[in-house]
Amino acid sequence: MDQYTLTREESLLLVIDIQDRLARVMEDRDQVVKNSLILIRAAMELGFPILATEQYPKGLGRTVPELLEWLDEDWIFSKNSFTACTDQVREVLAAQRKRKILIIGMETHVCVFQTVRDLLKESYQVFLVSDAVTSRNRFNYLNGLDLIRSMGAVITNTETAVFDLLKVSGTPEFKTLSQLIK
Repeated sequence: MDQYTLTREESLLLVIDIQDRLARVMEDRDQVVKNSLILIRAAMELGFPILATEQYPKGLGRTVPELLEWLDEDWIFSKNSFTACTDQVREVLAAQRKRKILIIGMETHVCVFQTVRDLLKESYQVFLVSDAVTSRNRFNYLNGLDLIRSMGAVITNTETAVFDLLKVSGTPEFKTLSQLIK
């Protein structure tokens, strides 16, 4: 059951390309940004690392402002490849020694899919947060989810991930994070 269990000690959050110009054409933009913010705040509160990527920021803009203000600029990596598993990101992942990677971002069937494939190939346990990823259309989103599930990633959602990381109620972290989810 370890492959279905998130722990703060083993986890890292990877934010893939939730950028201004890209987000504008996403049907589920508001939901994805809201849930991404919850997960970023959860990672901060629970003390595990957050990495982010930006696909060709010169053309697609920076990470949306609602999320950018919570991210560490030193941990945001620009890329031209569709996968987020660039040499820089791989180096940081190796140095962090986290084996469970939570994935959020855009687009499910392209950059998210290729990143998950590469992470699984490198024996990471991948948790795709289904309500914090999106594509421009529903067909591509669902196809991306199917591909990712069939490769062996765990498909989860924001609330399940947060409460799995928390484990118990009644803690200061629970009080803070449960307010975000309401």
